[in-house]
Amino acid sequence: MFLVREELGPVRRNASYAKFADSLSRVLPALNGNSEVTVGIRLKDAYVASVVVTYERRDLLARALAAIDAQTRPPDVVIVVDNASTDGTAELVRSRFPAVDLLALPYNTGGAGGFAAGIARALDLGATALWLMDDDTLPRPSALEELLSTFGQHRPALAASRVLWTDGRDHPMNTPRSRPSDVAGHPRVRSASFVSVLLDAAVVRECGPPVADYFLWNDDFEYTLRLLRGRLGLLCPRSVVVHHTAAPVFDVSTRFFHEVRNKVWLFTRSRCLGPGERLLYAGATLRRWARAFARSSGRGRLVRELVRGLWAGVRSGPRPNAVVLPAASREPGRP
Repeated sequence: MFLVREELGPVRRNASYAKFADSLSRVLPALNGNSEVTVGIRLKDAYVASVVVTYERRDLLARALAAIDAQTRPPDVVIVVDNASTDGTAELVRSRFPAVDLLALPYNTGGAGGFAAGIARALDLGATALWLMDDDTLPRPSALEELLSTFGQHRPALAASRVLWTDGRDHPMNTPRSRPSDVAGHPRVRSASFVSVLLDAAVVRECGPPVADYFLWNDDFEYTLRLLRGRLGLLCPRSVVVHHTAAPVFDVSTRFFHEVRNKVWLFTRSRCLGPGERLLYAGATLRRWARAFARSSGRGRLVRELVRGLWAGVRSGPRPNAVVLPAASREPGRP
C-alpha cells in the first residue's frame, strides 16, 4: 500500500538517516576528478519515494501505478507529477489512487521539469532513495526489491533496471552502455535513463536536481552523468521493467532542436564529463547527427532545427530551476 496521502504534510527524516547524511556531507565534498567512491543507503533504513512524471497519458499512468502498488517491496510514498494534462489525469489519480502524493503543475514543464519538481518533493518528504520512472513504464513485481538489494549489497550511487520493449527484447533506447565491473552480475554504467532508476538521495542532495530548462531530451543523460562522475553506477539485470513506447527506436529528428540545444548545454555548461569523456561523447553525438541527416527525408527542416538549436545553446545557458518551475514546486533551499 502507498503510505502518504496528498493531504498529509511532509514526513520528517528519521534520526538514523540524518546522522548518515551528515557523515556523507563531510566526505563527498572532498571528491574531485573521476576518482571513484561507493556510497549508498542501508537496505533496512531505506525510505523510498517513487517519482512518476506524466503528461496526457492517463491510461498508461493508471497501469504504471497499479504495477507500482503490486511491488513485492512497495515504495513508501509515490509522487505523481502531472505536467498540466488535459485528459483527466489529475482526477484519475485522486479518485483511483488517493494515497498518491499528487503534484499537479499549472503548466507543462516537460520531463526535465517534472522530474526536477518530483525530486524536490521527494527530498522534502525525507526520502533516502528515489525511484524514478516514466508514465509508460510497467515494473515487474520484484523490480524495486531487486534494486534495493543491489543498493544494500554494493552501495552504488545509482542502480538502473533492465528495460525491455513490449516484444521482450532489451529496449535499445534505455539500455545503457556498460563497462566491466568488479560486482558479479552487475555491469557498471556511466549513465542511465529515467525509465527506471534508483538514486541515493544523499548523492542527489550533493549534486542538485536535474536541469529543468532542458524540457525534454538529454535531461536524464546529463543528470545521471553528473551523479556518476566519480561514483559507482550499476545495472541490475534482475530488476526488470517494460517500456511501452510506440517503437523500439525513437527518431531523434522529431526533436532535433532539443537534441542540439541540450547537447550544446551539456558539453559547454555542465560538469558531468571529464575532458577526455567530453571529446568521446562529442564525437559520438556528431556521428548520431550525421546518421539522422542521412536517414531523413526532410533535411531542410533538420538544417533549420540544427541552426536554431546551436544558436540557442551558444547564446545562453539554461535558466535556473527557480525561474522555470512553478513556485510551489521549487526545491527548498536552492535559488
